Amino acid sequence: MRHAFFTSPRPLVFAHRGGAALAPENTLAAFHRGVELGADGIELDVRSSRDGRVVVHHDQTLERTTRLRGPVAAYTAAELALVHVPALEDVLRLCRDVRVIVEAKENEAAFGRLVVETLRRANAIDRACVGAFGSSVLRAVRAEEPALATSAAREEVRLALYRSWLRWPVTRPAWSGYQIPERSGPTRVVSRRFVADAHRAGLGVQVWTVNDPADAVRLLEWGVDALITDRPDLMVPLIEERAKR
Repeated sequence: MRHAFFTSPRPLVFAHRGGAALAPENTLAAFHRGVELGADGIELDVRSSRDGRVVVHHDQTLERTTRLRGPVAAYTAAELALVHVPALEDVLRLCRDVRVIVEAKENEAAFGRLVVETLRRANAIDRACVGAFGSSVLRAVRAEEPALATSAAREEVRLALYRSWLRWPVTRPAWSGYQIPERSGPTRVVSRRFVADAHRAGLGVQVWTVNDPADAVRLLEWGVDALITDRPDLMVPLIEERAKR
């Protein structure tokens, strides 16, 4: 049976980093804007602060999006909040009625457990999904909270893709679904066959980062379950219009 996070009567829209084309990425302002535009959920990236809290930021360092320099881990959560790098718990409080994709950017078991603890304190286990490129953090999340949805790590996606090519798809996997790009370099990841194989295994397929309506329509025709987008202002109306047909 498919995990509830990946289950919906219609395709979902997630605001990628809050809707990074419309507001400064991974900020409270962006998440508020994404939800205001009607996104079903938000996607965000998390790291640890110097004082051991989970904060929302994509890069390892701060200079691309803030006036601070150096690694996120060199600053406390309070210092980071002054440059609009919010704590995960504050985002969960702001966006309490939508689904949340939490992309873990640190591949350590201890960080996975810290993310789970933060989600528990916010009563967000049932509306969150933790993803990561690395498998160590995801193994820790799955062991710490089996009820929490997780997406496939990069090596798990590779395994599923190879087996789909061989027409020997995965069954009974450790992950709840996929949050993947349509392509990775020259390799096509998402295809009609891959989506069908995932669905037969009870897995959802959510695709990033979909900003072009033509790409969105093609992916929806293949049966994907969600679009993760910088442009919720485009994708929410597109999904709503298709639902009227």
